[in-house]
This record gives sequence, C-alpha cells and structure tokens, in this order.
Amino acid sequence: MTILIFTGVLLGLMVFGMPIAFALMLSGIALMMHLGYFNAQLIAQNMIAGADSFPLLAVPLFLLAGELMNAGGISRRIVDLAVSLFGHMRGGLGYVTIGAALLLASLSGSAIADTAALATILIPMMRGAGYDMNKSTGLIASGGVIAPIIPPSMSFIIYGVATNVSITKLFMAGIAPGLMMAGALVATWTFVARKGDTPTIPRQSWSARLRALAGAGWALMLPVIIIGGLRFGLFTPTEAAVVAAVYALFVGMFVYRGIKVADLPELFVKAAKTTAVVMFLVAAALVTSYMITLANLPRQVIELLGPLVEQPKLLMLMIVVLLTVVGTAMDLTPTILILGPVLAPIARAAGIDPHYFGVIFVMVGAVGLLTPPVGTVLNVAAGVAKIRLEGVISGAWPYVVAYTTLILLFILVPELITVPASWLY
Repeated sequence: MTILIFTGVLLGLMVFGMPIAFALMLSGIALMMHLGYFNAQLIAQNMIAGADSFPLLAVPLFLLAGELMNAGGISRRIVDLAVSLFGHMRGGLGYVTIGAALLLASLSGSAIADTAALATILIPMMRGAGYDMNKSTGLIASGGVIAPIIPPSMSFIIYGVATNVSITKLFMAGIAPGLMMAGALVATWTFVARKGDTPTIPRQSWSARLRALAGAGWALMLPVIIIGGLRFGLFTPTEAAVVAAVYALFVGMFVYRGIKVADLPELFVKAAKTTAVVMFLVAAALVTSYMITLANLPRQVIELLGPLVEQPKLLMLMIVVLLTVVGTAMDLTPTILILGPVLAPIARAAGIDPHYFGVIFVMVGAVGLLTPPVGTVLNVAAGVAKIRLEGVISGAWPYVVAYTTLILLFILVPELITVPASWLY
C-alpha cells in the first residue's frame, strides 16, 4: 500500500504537469499523512538539511567552473586541438566531437553544459563543411552524455550524497566506463560515416598541431589536477570544485583573457540560477527520502524483488530496464534522488559493489537524456542547431543502441568497471 501511495501521488502530479521538486515534496507529505503524523516543522527541517551538505557545495562550484570555462575560451581551445588532430580524417569533425566531448566531460561534469558548448562551437563548422545536420547533432548530443560519467561528475556527487556512497570512489569508478563510452561512439560514428559521403577538411601541419596543443595546455591541466588530487588524497571532491573554479577563473582572465571583470556578475548569476534549481530539487527530495526510510519502503521493495536478490546479474538487468523506462520521462537528477535511496539498499542486499551500481545507475540515467519524450540533451542540441527534434532523435538512435549494448556488457562482466576502479582507488 505504501508503494502504491508514493508512486501514485508522484506520477499523478507529474502527469498534471507539476514541477518535479514540488511533486517530490507532496509525495513525501502524502506518505507522512498515510503514516498518521503530519508535521510541517519536520518538512522544513528536512528541506534545510537536504541543502545543508558540505559535499553538495561542489555543485555550485562546478557549475561556476563550467560557465567560466565556456566564457574564458577553454572549451574553444579544446575543440581547436581536436580539430588539428582529427579534422582531416573521413568524417573527421565527428571524431573531433567525440574527442572534445571526452575532454570537456573531464572539466565540467554537466551533460547539458557540455552539449551546449559542443553544439555552439561545432554545429556551424559541421554545417559549413556540408555534414548531415541530423547525424551531426545526434552525435553531439550523444557525446554530451559522457559528462555525468567522467569525473568531476555532478550526478555522482548527488548520487553519493543521496545514497551515502563515497563520491571519490564513484569518480574513480567512472573513468574506465567513460572512456569506453567514447570508444563506443568512435566505433558507431565510423560505421555511420562510411555509409555516406562524409566530407573532410585539410590536414593541418605538425607545427599547427603543436600550436593547438600549446594553446590548450592550460585547459588540459585541469583534469590532471582534479583527478590527481583526488587520487592522492590532496583534496576532497568539494575542494576539487573550488580548485576547478579558481583555476578556470585564473586561466580565463589572465591566460586566455576571454573574461573581463565586467563579465563576472553575469557568469555568477547564471551559475546561481542553475544552482538554485538543482538545490531546491535536492532539498525537496530529502523530504521524500526521509519518509521513504521511515515507511521502510526499501525493505518492501526488497521483499518484492526477493527471488532476484540471489541472482545479482538478473537483478541488475531488471533495475536497468526500470531505469530505462523511467529515464524516458524523467531527468537524471530527480531519477537519482527518487530511486537512488530505494534501489541502492537492494543492490547492497544482493552483494553488488555499491560504486559499480552507482556507475550503472547514473549511466542508464544519462542515456535517458537521449530518449524522448523528455530527452533534455536532445532538446538542447536541437535548439542550438535550429533543427527539428525528430531529426536529432533519428541521428542519435545508433549511439543509444551502442550505449545500451555497453551497459549490457557491464552487467555481464562487472569487472570491466570494478577492476580498473580498484587500480585507481
């Protein structure tokens, strides 16, 4: 009965168009009333506690770092480096997209921010070179969803806080699958590019490549600093966010000189607005999370899935199917906040490594950003490219298939994630 009340209220409110943050809060209140003790003070306390978290301080700082990187020219220099290395190949701008997506993912941690940056820079180049816009925009959107997997990932930060899992270990566990996602894009784009007459651009000289590498050197140092600092215990993920923001500000203002003092208020306001949306969602979700725990909902779900607890791979497959269905209708952050606290205890009961489970959870949710009807990343890419959403969907589906195949491979062979993660720990 508790499960039906929770899901019924949440889904019902979402169907009527209520914002997810308010739907989460009201579903928590519905559980509270079902259990027989409504308390407005408890709601306020949980919302404050939800936002009052030291690890979550990394969210606004990484968002600010992303704004500073885009405004300061860091993103542009990453793309210029990729163009110099891969642009001359058949379908070279596709490989540029993948390489730039991988590098940008290691800087910002936001799928939407990376997709917007990639599309803004690469769409005019691909359109001018005669690339098919549906295929190109679908590739850019698919490259953008690597960002939640490669550290520093804001999705891992939120997942770690919601499920009480080490964020640093989630970061380390995400490196190998993130690289494999890029490999899957390369293989798929190679197949797609060979089917048509994909144009090329002139090969650049080695001196031009070295100049591009030197120009991007400051940008390339940031992921080295962040991952190296986390790996050797020099700072926490939250402190890494501070390092990223300060570094991006320094490079953007004093090295690349793309940011002026007059630009800072606008950049701070943009980061603050995005932060407000995310943090209100997190705060509202804690009301629901508290009531889910109090109502013993995870235990009820474990009892429903009891036979599968003895078969971890089958359980993982069923969870992936559930998350795939949910991902078509819900964004990644609310999916983490709603289902993370419910499903993580089930994975622990089945003996599944919590960091491996977190990576799979976030990866499936990230792929959901490419699936209609919501498809947040698809909408961003279509808006920047000024093409119909249906065209981006048709261009992205081969990469959705590739990602889904990779997820199934991770379920069959968890060591593809756990072994490299153990090396990096």
